[in-house]
Order: sequence, then C-alpha cells, then structure tokens
Amino acid sequence: QVQLVESGGGLVQAGGSLRLSCAASGRTFSSYTMGWFRQAPGKEREFVAALSRSGDSTRYADSIKGRFTISGDNAKNTVYLQMKSLKPEDTAVYYCAATPYGLGSSDAFYRYWGQGTQVTVSS
Repeated sequence: QVQLVESGGGLVQAGGSLRLSCAASGRTFSSYTMGWFRQAPGKEREFVAALSRSGDSTRYADSIKGRFTISGDNAKNTVYLQMKSLKPEDTAVYYCAATPYGLGSSDAFYRYWGQGTQVTVSS
C-alpha cells in the first residue's frame, strides 16, 4: 500500500513554468514505477510521464515531450514533474500514480492514485 499526495499546482501564464511534487508514504518508494496523468474538463484522463523504479528510465507523452521532465528523489520519497513552456492546453488536474509494473502509459496499469492538483495556464 502507498499513499500519494500531490502539490505545486496553480495558475500560471502561458510560457511559464511549474513544478509538481508527489510525496509517497507507505511501502518503499523505489518499489514502484511512478507516473503522472492529467485530466482536462470534458476529456478523458491521459498519460503524461513515467519514471521507472530504478530511476534510470523515463517515458513521456508526445504532447509534452521536450517541455516536461519527470524525476524522483528516493531519500524524500518524492517524484517531481517539472513543466516548462506551458500552454493553455496543459490546463488540467494532474494526478500522481504508482504501479508495481513497468513504464506503462495506460491508467489501468496504475494501482495507487493521489487526489490531484489543478494546473491552470492562462493565455
């Protein structure tokens, strides 16, 4: 069992940056692949990025590749999503998730979820 709590969301102008954090508690953080997903109003939840258990591998959605970076700090049991060059279409609730499996992009692979943090990008 692992509990996830996201933070760092907010309102930012287009072109700006934000860093989301996801603090994990419970089972050892390094036992899980960590992922970020997002859901915009009226749309399905979509994959954003994932970080392998070892921290050596990452996977990104094409829509954010080159602008977002996922990273982790095992000592702090925290995974981050650094977002740069934000666009209005990045507006969504961002969710952190954990899975004991590999770098999947389907939300069906992820077993544990945080409550989400709102990111709003104004034009």
